Amino acid sequence: MVYLAVGAAGMIGALVRYVVGLVVPAAWLGGVPLGTLLANWTGSFLLSWITVVFTRRPSWPPWLKTAATTGFIGSYTTFSTLSVECVEWMEQGRFGMAAVYIAASLFGGLAAAWAGYAAAHPKRKEEIA
Repeated sequence: MVYLAVGAAGMIGALVRYVVGLVVPAAWLGGVPLGTLLANWTGSFLLSWITVVFTRRPSWPPWLKTAATTGFIGSYTTFSTLSVECVEWMEQGRFGMAAVYIAASLFGGLAAAWAGYAAAHPKRKEEIA
């Protein structure tokens, strides 16, 4: 069952990633691959959020978490694409662009993961007051 769930979720994640690449072309910001950034940032948010939500709901089936994280998020996010894009820029002598892209990917991903974690931990009324 888990293999089918991971495969199905992976197929959906890959298709969503493909659509993101079509909808958010790199030409929008001088060749910066915004589709890759968007996929990695939103994937970081979702992975963090899903991890917390499943931890707080132990009665949910483990295969569902595996399908969502390994299947969907694993195929949706694109570390290898990020790496190849950076290597291409370095081969072109665009080291500054590669460094900015790496920093934006890393720190944006960390910020998105933190936001996902925070979104999954809503404050109770007594904590706010």
